[in-house]
Formats: sequence, structure tokens, C-alpha cells
Amino acid sequence: MRGGVGAVAVTEGILRRQSARESAARTYARALPIVPVRARGLTIEGADGRRYLDCLSGAGTLALGHNHPVVLDAIRKVLDSGAPLHVLDLATPVKDAFVTELFHNLPPGLADRARVQFCGPAGTDAVEAALKLVRAATGRAGVLAFTGAYHGMTAGALAASGGACDVRVTRLPYPQDYRCPFGVGGPSGAELAARWTESVLDDPKSGVRQPAGMILEPVQGEGGVIPAPDTWLRRMRQITADRSIPLIADEIQTGVGRTGAFWAVEHSGVTPDVMVLSKAIGGSLPLAVVVYRDDLDVWEPGAHAGTFRGNQLAMAAGTATLRHVREHRLSERAATLGSRMLTRLGDLARDFPCIGDVRGRGLMIGVELVDAEAEADADGDGVASANGPRPADPELAAAVQRECLRRGLIVELGGRHSSVVRLLPPLTITDDQASAVLDRLADAVASAARKRAAPDRAPVPQGRRRGQGDRAERAG
Repeated sequence: MRGGVGAVAVTEGILRRQSARESAARTYARALPIVPVRARGLTIEGADGRRYLDCLSGAGTLALGHNHPVVLDAIRKVLDSGAPLHVLDLATPVKDAFVTELFHNLPPGLADRARVQFCGPAGTDAVEAALKLVRAATGRAGVLAFTGAYHGMTAGALAASGGACDVRVTRLPYPQDYRCPFGVGGPSGAELAARWTESVLDDPKSGVRQPAGMILEPVQGEGGVIPAPDTWLRRMRQITADRSIPLIADEIQTGVGRTGAFWAVEHSGVTPDVMVLSKAIGGSLPLAVVVYRDDLDVWEPGAHAGTFRGNQLAMAAGTATLRHVREHRLSERAATLGSRMLTRLGDLARDFPCIGDVRGRGLMIGVELVDAEAEADADGDGVASANGPRPADPELAAAVQRECLRRGLIVELGGRHSSVVRLLPPLTITDDQASAVLDRLADAVASAARKRAAPDRAPVPQGRRRGQGDRAERAG
């Protein structure tokens, strides 16, 4: 329901002041010009009275959705107890409970001999700490990372991400079916990617020295929602283990049930040497940690720190979230519902040639938009020809995002060309809500495709193309 004229004026005024006063680096606010004032579960209400289904979920931070009762109760208990809210790295009952619950949920092979490092409050801080850790532990400097990766926006994390340039990070091919770097896809493409990695490491003339570590995402999120094949991930584990290279799993967005397992690496049975965690582990509040094998724990006292590494409210909220996901088996729920959503989106793709690919794992879903007229396939069935997939269509994806917002659905864009519509709903989403999300998305795709096909349509403005990790900045 829309608010009155006064509510709309308030919204416009706030957005206008934001535009005038905040940094040009702002991103979500450009593509999603709303002013949230209340939220619960999947739903956000704007200052103008409009309600939205939120499939952004704080970029995956809100595992239980907005203002879940167990999270609010955990925060209130700490506030009402009179406990200190800022303690640096001192031991507290709140921290002890968080670490206990976290270790209870870790992959068994890691939990048995783990150490945890509390660092700065963002995921990129955890990545920085992890890279620093493996360099200290191995005495080596180089890092292996993958095309399409996104690990954060600070210097070291950005250097390991796919949009980096002029950095000393060895870039390896990340396997994918739809846009396979070798043009074959499937198991063959994954095998070629693994062989390339082995060759780079074993060829004395490759120009790559023994690295300090390898960092990878079990599912690339910003890279376009690309799940790593389980067999390939097991090969990476074997390759690194055989060469004494620590394997760092970036589970910042994939962790805490998002992909249909508590941790995405569990799909493949892989136990990494290091895991970087943030987003959902803080129960919606800022928190980031590095968990690693005890033999890597070579830190000198004070070798790595962070003023806000003792965030008591985030630890309490995180404990409640981790426990709720575990006790209510929400990872299994994400696997089941995510599979149904992917099936329905696959049906939608058959109706719309502009949907080039649908992919994901659990409730981490991507829909890639392509230029359906750029390449006609031989069979006329709307599937890319043997020469490869159709070109990505970021303008159409941006149009779909705008049409979604008009229908009360918040989605994000990602992928190499900002052409992938991403769905990251909370793990608590109901069947009816999932159907509503897909109905609105289908309607938005139909509308955007119809407008694109209209012969008298106005030209679509060419917005600034974003780099890896940077969100679309087109107004809705």
C-alpha cells in the first residue's frame, strides 16, 4: 500500500539529501531508490508506505531475514544484562558461547584442531587476515586466486579479486558451464581448469613461485552465482595438500546454510585449511572471523588486531543465528526450496530466450540475461548455439531489476558484465513467499523483454559499467 503525498515527499527529500551529501561510491542506493523504515522477515516497508520482498538480504547477511525474534531477543539480553559492549579481545561469556556454537558447526576435520582469529568487522578484513596468516606461516608471498573472484574491497582482498590489475597474484581459471574459459564446459572444462592449475605449479618455467596459499569461493557470488563443481573442488584440495599450499575457503556469503549445507565446502567433502567467515555469522551485525588449522597459528601477540573485534552484540546475535539454523535444519530447507525455485526458473528460461542461463545452489540463485537477437541458434529452441552462449545483456538485466522494484521485489545484479539477476532470500522464506518472488520476477522479465522488443522503444541509457565487486548504479 502506498503512503500519502506527505510520505512520498519525505522519501524524496531523504533521497535528495543522500545524493547531495554521500560519497559517489554509494551503490545500492542508486539502483534501489527506497527508504526503508520497517522490516520483518522477507518484507521491507519504505517511508512512502510501499512494501517490498527483499531478496538481497543485506548481500546475504540476513540468514534469518530482518529482525528475527531470536536475534532481537539475544541482543536485548546482552543490553539488559549490563555487560560491556566493547572489550577488544578480552574473554567474555558472550564470546565463549559464540565460539562454542561456531566450533560445533564447523566441518569435523577442521573443528577438531581449529583456532579462531577475530579481526575487523567486515568480510574483507577476514580475507586480509587470512592472507597475512598464510604468508606468516609459510614464509612465502604469492597467492593463487581465480578469475571472477570477489573477496572484498580493501587492498589485499581486492588484489585477489577478479577485477584487480597490476598485482602479484596468479590468476587461475574458475570452471563454469555456461561461459567455460575453454569453450567446452561440464566435467571436461573442470578437468582442463585443474590441469592448468597443476601445470602452473609444477612447470619450473611457469613464472609462478611456490605460493603462500590458494583462496577460492565454493560458489562465486559477485562473479555471477557460479557453483564450483564438487570434483574440481576436491582436485584443488588434493593439489594444494600435495604441495603444502594452505587452501583458504571464502565462505563469507556461502556460509551458514545458504547453499543447502551449513558450509558450501561440505557439498564436496573438502576440509580447507582456512575459512574466512562474515555476513550471516553476525546475525545481521558486523562480525568477521578467520578459522584455521592450529599448526598455522604462528601469530606473535599483537601481530594482527582490530579495534572492533570484540563486538558483543554481534556475537550474541551470531550465536542465536547459528543455533537457529542448526536446530531448525534450515540448510536442508534451503536445499529443497532452492531446487524447486531453480526448476521453475528453468521453465521460465524456456519461455524467454533472453534468459541465457539459470544456476545456483540452495538459496543462492542467479539468472543470466543475454541478448537474444545477437546469435540465433541452429535449432531455433532459444538455446545458445555450439559457437557459445549469447552476449551478456547488462542493460536488459538493469531493466529487469527496475521492473522488479516496481513490482515490490528487491534483487541484486552481479556477474562479469552485471547481467546476472541474483536472488539471496533469507533461509526463513516460506513456500508462498518463494512463489510470490518468482511470480514478480517472471512478470518483470516479461515486461522488460516486451519493452526491449517494441519497435518504438526509447534507447536505453548506457550507464557506467561496473567493475568486479561494484554494484550497478542505475536509478530505479
